[in-house]
Amino acid sequence: MPKGLVTALRTLSALPVPGRDSGRFSDAFYWFPVAGLLLGLLQAGSGALAMTTVWPEFSAAAVLLTGILLTRGIHLDGLADSADGFFGGHDAETRLRIMKDSSTGTFGVLALVLLLLFKWTALVQLLGAGRYDWVVSGVVLARTVQVVLAARFPYARREGGIAEHFVAGAGRSHIVTVLLGALVIVFALMRVAPLSTISAFAAASVAGAILGTLALRKIGGVTGDVLGASSESAEALVWIAGALLLRS
Repeated sequence: MPKGLVTALRTLSALPVPGRDSGRFSDAFYWFPVAGLLLGLLQAGSGALAMTTVWPEFSAAAVLLTGILLTRGIHLDGLADSADGFFGGHDAETRLRIMKDSSTGTFGVLALVLLLLFKWTALVQLLGAGRYDWVVSGVVLARTVQVVLAARFPYARREGGIAEHFVAGAGRSHIVTVLLGALVIVFALMRVAPLSTISAFAAASVAGAILGTLALRKIGGVTGDVLGASSESAEALVWIAGALLLRS
């Protein structure tokens, strides 16, 4: 596999990926939508398999569990840390310190519970209607949003951090490439349905805009936790948008 794809899969998942990493992490950004496609297909596959034996409610839980196992819950951890920091600190320095703490507080727990509840509710509707295209598209666009935020916003920690080299190498070319790649993938998944494709992109854009703006106001930029939170939020909003379209 291309080195950039190897690095992308190793960064975004717990899959045992053979091959050598890219010399520059920024090369991996180009492959984030493709990595999301693979992860999304695995999650949708687990839901489809569960649907052959049990009811949609259990199948929705299977999709969520598969996603957690594939990523070791790293993006959920980012969501919890971001919620604790954003709403538990009175200034940027305090918020960043809270986000670095490995323990999870009240805001983090509430964010996780609400997110998983909204995701599960949307997945029940999507799986019941056999709309696995929306399931996969949500995962693809969630990884796309990470690249856009990394390229659009500065890194928040002055002292540096684990995700600093992720953000530092991202630029306009990454945004253009991942958006075009995600557009092709989602358009194909949606069986060339413009309304569904536009709705999915709109939902992911809303999630990215909200998380990016909030992070800029609260801590002056993004961190690895913020990128993880944006991924989880985008995934949830895309799935919810799909469920709402089914009801309309």
